[in-house]
Amino acid sequence: MKSPEPWPTAPRERAIVESLRRIIRAVDLHSRHLKATHGLTAPQLATLQALHELGRTPIGALARAVHLSAGTMTGIVRKLEQRDLLARTPSRTDRRSTELSLTPTGEALLAAAPSLLQDRFRDQLANLEDWEQQMLLASLQRIAGMMNASELDASPHLVVGEVAPEPAAAPPFPTPLTEPAPEE
Repeated sequence: MKSPEPWPTAPRERAIVESLRRIIRAVDLHSRHLKATHGLTAPQLATLQALHELGRTPIGALARAVHLSAGTMTGIVRKLEQRDLLARTPSRTDRRSTELSLTPTGEALLAAAPSLLQDRFRDQLANLEDWEQQMLLASLQRIAGMMNASELDASPHLVVGEVAPEPAAAPPFPTPLTEPAPEE
C-alpha cells in the first residue's frame, strides 16, 4: 500500500475534503429549504416517509429504518406528534409498548412534500443509467465506511465547534502503565 504524501503536498486529499464539504453544505442548505418551505427538517421528512412505508410501527423500528438513534428519533417523534402529523397508540400485540402511525394531517403533508433530494440532483440522477446510479450509491457507501460513518446516527443537525478527540482504546491486557485487570 502506498503511504500518504506528507502535508502540505496532498492536493488530492484537499480536493476530497473540499468535495465532501460542498456536499455537506448542499445537504444543509436543502434541509433549510425544506424547513422554510414545508416546515420540516430532512430527518422529519424521512421519518414521515418511512412511517408511511412501514405503516403502524414501534419507534425503535422506525429509528432503525431512517438510521437514527433512539434518542434522536424520540425528539423527532415528539415534534411531529405536537404538530399532529403522527400519533402514538398502544401496541396491538404488546400492551407495554406503543406504536406510531401517520395522522390524516401527516398523510396530507407528506403527499405535498418534496423529495429528500434536491430537485436538480434528483432529475440528473434519474437521467443516469441504472448501473451509474448503483455505482454512485456504492461509492457513497464506501466513503461512509472508510470514514467509519456507516453506523453513525444520521443526526438532523450539523454541529459546528470543537470536535472532542476520540477516547483512547483500552489495552486488551494489563501493561505496566495500567492497573491490573479486575478479577471476574
